[in-house]
Amino acid sequence: MKPVWAVGLMTGTVLDGNIDIAMIRTDGERIEEFGPWELVPYPRDIRGLLADTLQAARAWRFEGPEPEIFGEAERALTEAQSLAVKDFLARHGRSSSEVAAVGFHGQTVLHAAPQNGARGFTRQLGDGALMAGIVGTDVVHDFRSADMAAGGQGAPLSAIYHKAMLDRIGAGSDTAILNLGGVANMTWRDGDTVIAFDTGPANAPVNDWVARHSGADMDFDGKIAASGKVDEGRLSALLQHPFLTAPYPKSLDRFDFSASMADGLGVEDGAATLTAFTAASVARALDLLPRRALRIVVCGGGRKNPLMMREIASRTGCAVVSADSVGLRGDAVEAECFAYLAIRSLRGLPYSYPLTTGVKSPQTGGVLARANP
Repeated sequence: MKPVWAVGLMTGTVLDGNIDIAMIRTDGERIEEFGPWELVPYPRDIRGLLADTLQAARAWRFEGPEPEIFGEAERALTEAQSLAVKDFLARHGRSSSEVAAVGFHGQTVLHAAPQNGARGFTRQLGDGALMAGIVGTDVVHDFRSADMAAGGQGAPLSAIYHKAMLDRIGAGSDTAILNLGGVANMTWRDGDTVIAFDTGPANAPVNDWVARHSGADMDFDGKIAASGKVDEGRLSALLQHPFLTAPYPKSLDRFDFSASMADGLGVEDGAATLTAFTAASVARALDLLPRRALRIVVCGGGRKNPLMMREIASRTGCAVVSADSVGLRGDAVEAECFAYLAIRSLRGLPYSYPLTTGVKSPQTGGVLARANP
């Protein structure tokens, strides 16, 4: 297939208030060219609506009818992201006719991994047909459901794109990619063998802790945590959590590890301890790999937290570098990923695997909404 342009969208569970938009040219196998990318702020009222929706989702837990707020939030976020795409294309002198597809991840409001032989469930809000009508481009959405219906974890889906990133920078099996969003996930490969799994929490617990105690959106530059001290006793107890030593594949919901892990500590010490827990969880994850990586390339918002990066380096003993320092785009990776997966979906190529999500055989997925049905 000749490489084509695709747009990818991502709004993470960390709820940082941004719509990640990225454009890449790809055949669904290689990254041929990076196009423009932006972080576009959501309208403020949508941020509050999404926070309320996540709270309703946690109360729902896949039992009974969906909360009514889901419909309101789905339409609002779809319209906001659709208009953001149209404005993005216009700002960069592109037209919808140049775009083969938009990869629309939608907003994850609840994710429950399979347990004890029972299948898991996931819910992303996003109306692909509505977006296709507004943007005027084919839209691929609902990327996770097919994997979970086939017995997979539904996450992480980024592994095959991370492999393409590693190919682009010529990295070998000594290098792993770590994404620090609300949850942290890692990808490692040796040749065509790709292993990926959620390692534990990333930014979500510390951000929630800081928001609860100070009203700030996050611990900017890790300054609050840097002024505190890690409670090593508390950290040691947290590291006994069975998820950390469970075999991969495995995945998490944003709220599986919460800010309450630091309850009873002061604001600064709590932030420091939660930051250290993210780093120590990465170290535990490295121990699960067939061969321990020596270098970690970090993408996602957590790479901008200097303390978190230092903690990861200290607790893993690895060289820890930002994706940007090796020619990749640390803020754009998740959005780029869904542009890439959209093209793989259109081609019927797999994007989840036994060693990434736990499906029995490689699985494709995604739902196509055509601009002109």
